[in-house]
Amino acid sequence: METITHYIGGSTADTSSGRYADVYNPALGEPVARVALGTAGEVDAAVQAAHAAFPAWADTPPLARARILAKYLQLCQQHTEDFAAMLTREHGKTLADARGEVARGIEVVEFALGIPQLLKGEFTDQIARGIDAWSMRQPLGVVAGITPFNFPVMVPMWMFPVALACGNTFVLKPSERDPSPSLLHARLLKQAGLPDGVFNVVQGDKVTVDALLEHPVVQAISFVGSTPIAEYIYAKGSAHGKRVQALGGAKNHAVVMPDADMEMAVDALMGAAYGSAGERCMAISVVAAVGDAADRLVDALERRTAALKIGDGTALDAEMGPVVTRAAQQRIEKLIGEGVEQGAKLVVDGRGHKVADRPNGFFVGGTLFDHVTPEMSIYKEEIFGPVLCVVRLPDVGSAVELINRNEYGNGVAIFTRDGGVAREFVRQIQVGMVGVNVPLPVPMAFNSFGGWKRSLFGDHHAYGPEGVRFYTRHKAVMQRWPNTASAGAEFAFPQMK
Repeated sequence: METITHYIGGSTADTSSGRYADVYNPALGEPVARVALGTAGEVDAAVQAAHAAFPAWADTPPLARARILAKYLQLCQQHTEDFAAMLTREHGKTLADARGEVARGIEVVEFALGIPQLLKGEFTDQIARGIDAWSMRQPLGVVAGITPFNFPVMVPMWMFPVALACGNTFVLKPSERDPSPSLLHARLLKQAGLPDGVFNVVQGDKVTVDALLEHPVVQAISFVGSTPIAEYIYAKGSAHGKRVQALGGAKNHAVVMPDADMEMAVDALMGAAYGSAGERCMAISVVAAVGDAADRLVDALERRTAALKIGDGTALDAEMGPVVTRAAQQRIEKLIGEGVEQGAKLVVDGRGHKVADRPNGFFVGGTLFDHVTPEMSIYKEEIFGPVLCVVRLPDVGSAVELINRNEYGNGVAIFTRDGGVAREFVRQIQVGMVGVNVPLPVPMAFNSFGGWKRSLFGDHHAYGPEGVRFYTRHKAVMQRWPNTASAGAEFAFPQMK
């Protein structure tokens, strides 16, 4: 089998630990590669390579850094199908979903190309007699990203394009479940002209994560994943003096009002609940059906959920693929069983779903519950699978109260034709990303992504202007000159030097 290795200082390197993990094709239910699991030694080698490359890269003009990223952008566009094929093989996404993931990652690269503008500071002339003052933003040094299995192309691209554009050097620790895209990123960056050592990849597990959190040279850590791990990353990274941005889990709700366009709402909920087999931190897993919207909504969702086309992600008609591992499949089916035991009405049961030509795949069928209550485990836990729960509520105030009581605050949506209801909902809801008739309100690259409450640990959201602030530090300068001297005339048209 293929061995997926590290990328340190501009070249690939196998592990010295002798530890490996299998990489599965979830649709087949069998290993297709193995990945090297790094040690503290590999982490140190990557960090030292990044540390050595940092002074020259930080001193490179922002426009020159942006031009390298522009070449990388073109290469990513040319290799979209290669990224998508890796996602389908190692994660199980449908090809259409995989292509969408690549496109959303590319948007962040496009944002990062504006770094000469984004790094501009402020200037005050004559703030006191003979004194001028200004501010600048400078890179931190070596920074690291720890990324999840569900978006192995896009989430790293939330991090390293902005970090590199700001002048930092980067160490990526991707998920060991679908590691191949990390090495394609590395190859394309090198082909675009990125100097060796500026971008590095260390594959691995908790050993690698802890080594990054503890390494004294690493200045900042970005993380996306489950809330328990986000809390751990934030606490340990902060204790070691690092700037930490840790995005955690979610329990995202959609409120459907009686006046909603029901066909539009059902279409939106099908994609938001069952797209990528529900393995999205922005997936809608709870519908708060208000008043007489509930019966109509559940009837329509039942028909659509039962008719979902589930199969290998390479199948052109597949709407949903497998979940990522056998353990994930078993956990999801266990939670479905708990929902039944605790009194929820199981409208569509996805347990035991089989795909004819993929009998060993990690498939769970689309699952729909009605009459779910907040005390049930299917409501409280982040299932991270194709399970949609309907909670029936009398009015929008009850929906707002329910959502605001939830420990998570990542994403939420409301479906209504009433502008006044929507406006008050947006103002009152305690959630970081809100959609009005939009089921997955993932901000575009020139905004920033992040939730509230136990969905985010740290002071900065991801990418966009918040990302630039996270990957730089502010410096204030005041200057006075006793006199000036001419450097002589230059007659050539001025240009960057």
